[in-house]
Amino acid sequence: QLQLVESGGGLVQPGGSLRLSCAASGFTLDYYAIGWFRQAPGKEREGVSCTSNLGGGTNYVESVKGRFTISRDNAKNTVYLQMNSLKPEDTGVYYCAAKHGTYRSCVPQADDMERWGKGTLVTVSA
Repeated sequence: QLQLVESGGGLVQPGGSLRLSCAASGFTLDYYAIGWFRQAPGKEREGVSCTSNLGGGTNYVESVKGRFTISRDNAKNTVYLQMNSLKPEDTGVYYCAAKHGTYRSCVPQADDMERWGKGTLVTVSA
């Protein structure tokens, strides 16, 4: 069964950190660009970051630059999103998604993605 499974979400205070994981099963992430997306209550889904599978290209939405870092461990077939200096506006369900192909760069656009995980909830609150 081909699937992506997110983990690592939870409740954290403002200024805190979380590391999200996106583990793939049934297929190899080497052949996919991977994106992280989030959806806050009452808002549309937003692209947060993505990583290409050729050359290590990454991209971030302006609001998380300098605070979030995306990385991949192909040996573990997992992509991570390290989130530091979290703010209440980072609250939402975080999804990872994959698109097949060879990419030197990427932009986290939901319409481009082919496979999605079910999400993990991140709540930033005092």
